[in-house]
Amino acid sequence: MPWGPEQKQQSRERILSSAARLFTQYGFDHVGINEVMTDAGMTRGAFYAHFSSKAELYAESIATAAKTAHLKATEALGSDASLQRVVKGYLSEEHRSGEQINCPLALLITDIGQRDDKVREAYTRVFKGFVNLIAQGGDADADEAHRQALQKAVLMVGGMAISRAINDEELAATLLDVCRNGVLDGQEA
Repeated sequence: MPWGPEQKQQSRERILSSAARLFTQYGFDHVGINEVMTDAGMTRGAFYAHFSSKAELYAESIATAAKTAHLKATEALGSDASLQRVVKGYLSEEHRSGEQINCPLALLITDIGQRDDKVREAYTRVFKGFVNLIAQGGDADADEAHRQALQKAVLMVGGMAISRAINDEELAATLLDVCRNGVLDGQEA
């Protein structure tokens, strides 16, 4: 008996959830279809009912990882999603360690440039959404608010990426602190 559309969608979501988590932890080259499908509790053969390639899965999992990270951050912030709280949560040791949040923007940054246009387009959409989130509530005109949000996004994503790449814990903590201060410069911390 064939699966109904609802069960097929649930299976697809399980695959994407597993892929998002595994790719943000290990990167594209270190995760295979078999690992994703095993993690999702499914067989490799079921993969091709949902995706035509690993690259297609990777592109779609970037958006899934971003949504998951956003949901976890929103849960942690509650109703107070001020820029200060968002920045402090994003540039935190918890985020750096990957215990709670795994943002694909910072965790996959070096991997994305080596991928095809579809993957890069997915990453670009997520980055633009992140910039727009930061720009909300800006006091400057629209163009200036966008430029400021771009600066803040780059400082946040770059700071997190570098802090995860280095193995000097004291330097990483200082880096996160400097980035928090840079993003929040002129605002009450």
